[in-house]
Amino acid sequence: MKPAVRLAAWAGVLAALALVFSAYLSPHLVVDLANRVWACF
Repeated sequence: MKPAVRLAAWAGVLAALALVFSAYLSPHLVVDLANRVWACF
C-alpha cells in the first residue's frame, strides 16, 4: 500500500473514532441509544 493511501486510511479511522468518542460526551445520546437497544428485546 502506498504511504499516502495508508496515511489517508489512518486519518479516516482516527476521525471516525473521534466522532464516536465525542458523541458519547452527551449523556442524553447514550441513554437514547441504550433505550433503543433495550427496545429490541
